[in-house]
Amino acid sequence: MTAPKSHLLEILRQYSVAQKVISTPLTDNGLADDARFPFLSLVGQTEMKLALLLSLVNRNVGGVLLIGPRGTGKTTAVRGLVELMPTITRSLCPYGCTEAAVEALGIDAICTDCAKKYANGEPLTATEPMRLIELPLNSRLEDVVGGINERIAIEQQKVQLQRGILSYADQNLLYIDEVNLLDDAIINAILDAAAQGMFTVRRGPMTATYQSRLFLVGSMNPEEGKLRPQIQDRFGLRVVVRGLTDPSNRLEAYRRAVAYQQNPHQFVARWQADTEQATAEIQAARERLPHVTFAPDVEKTGLRWVQELHIESHRAEITMLEAARAYAALDERDTATLDDLRIVAPMALRQRESAFITDYMAKESDYDRQISEVISR
Repeated sequence: MTAPKSHLLEILRQYSVAQKVISTPLTDNGLADDARFPFLSLVGQTEMKLALLLSLVNRNVGGVLLIGPRGTGKTTAVRGLVELMPTITRSLCPYGCTEAAVEALGIDAICTDCAKKYANGEPLTATEPMRLIELPLNSRLEDVVGGINERIAIEQQKVQLQRGILSYADQNLLYIDEVNLLDDAIINAILDAAAQGMFTVRRGPMTATYQSRLFLVGSMNPEEGKLRPQIQDRFGLRVVVRGLTDPSNRLEAYRRAVAYQQNPHQFVARWQADTEQATAEIQAARERLPHVTFAPDVEKTGLRWVQELHIESHRAEITMLEAARAYAALDERDTATLDDLRIVAPMALRQRESAFITDYMAKESDYDRQISEVISR
């Protein structure tokens, strides 16, 4: 396997690079407004970090589910992605109206207010970095999808729909910590909206449709309860996050945690140069992604793996192949190879086989054969 071209992928693979950065004298790289623990400074956990980066590059990966005990850096890693967020073109309208929609479908494709703005030459979109939106565990369904604005209803005696968290999460990273403890109705609404890319809120005679092109990340501690199979299947990449086993890595993680606690801004500044370069690489990978194709037989090989593992869900190959394309794009290549597929396959295929479904399908096949024998006599 050849060494990666990407500086970012090299950092993920080479622990020694990170060690050199932390020991370099501090230079004036500026201070972050919010001194989050730098994503690239996390020791080890290469698979977790790679899965999160692939999800940033390609939304079709289907998001990431992080499974592991407390204190293994799951939430720290997700929050550290903020400084690596690429820029996106965002609609200034809650209904997602854009100039591209007008050019493709005409003026009727946007709302009345945006049609007036477009006629006056006012912009309908703006370019800005992606944002991290965290879903509180105590959220109600109305908080997530939207509902009646209770304050306006009480104060002004008017009924008005209010946007929910899902609407604000459009084109952003939506993070659900302890996803296995979230109410089933809420998680179903989120996953359906993420799969469709939009959702509709109905309250009596009023309806509103919002876009929900999400980068979805969930984390859970399996000690606190399982995640329903139908929900788990909706997450693309699955990473089992374990504690570091190498004593030298654990010691380095401790030293970095202490350094961050003592002076967060100084610690962040030490990683600023690598963070900026990584952000540029992620942005370039997103732009390269539409042009990435597969080398011969890569897709067939991936499908063979899925069949040999007796996986019924078609989301398995979609996730695996799209993750391979994202990895190639991140490595500054236009062709996804079998090596790329081998790297991402464990994350895409693990925890997808169901013994119950396998047995159920086998019994149904046996009965179908009996039926065929009877009706063919």
